Amino acid sequence: MSQLAVTVIGPDRPGIIADVTEALAQVGVNLEDSTMTLLRGHFAMMIVCTGPFGPVKEALEPLRGELVITVREMGPETAHAPLGAPYILSVHGADRPGIVSAVTRMIATAGGTVTDLTTRLSGELYVMTAEVELPPSAELPMLMRALEITAEELGVGVSLRPTESDDL
Repeated sequence: MSQLAVTVIGPDRPGIIADVTEALAQVGVNLEDSTMTLLRGHFAMMIVCTGPFGPVKEALEPLRGELVITVREMGPETAHAPLGAPYILSVHGADRPGIVSAVTRMIATAGGTVTDLTTRLSGELYVMTAEVELPPSAELPMLMRALEITAEELGVGVSLRPTESDDL
């Protein structure tokens, strides 16, 4: 059995999740990690699972056409060792290019990593929410000031707060 990455993208319709996961279950695949969402009327799914590569590709073949499906072997499993304390990063304001790159650059510069990120555009309001991990060596006051300066340059608001147990 191989660890596989399966991606599915296409116009949304009822039953995509049921169709994909049923096809995978029929060849004995166990879903380990997944994320599924709607993006502007299109469905997007990413799955990490363990199963036989050839039979998985074959089982998903009937769904191709309306859906773009990729299956690839991932190699040996590597567990994510937490880098440090978890935080919630929120950004909101007028939409414009460069928000994600500028804000995530500040997190990376502090030695942090993004473990989950979602953006939404609602009319003129742009909202970004990210789960980030910061190492113990991160200088939080400096990071907060860098985020504030970046946010001001972008014309958005930003907040960074420790993740509470009820956030998980």
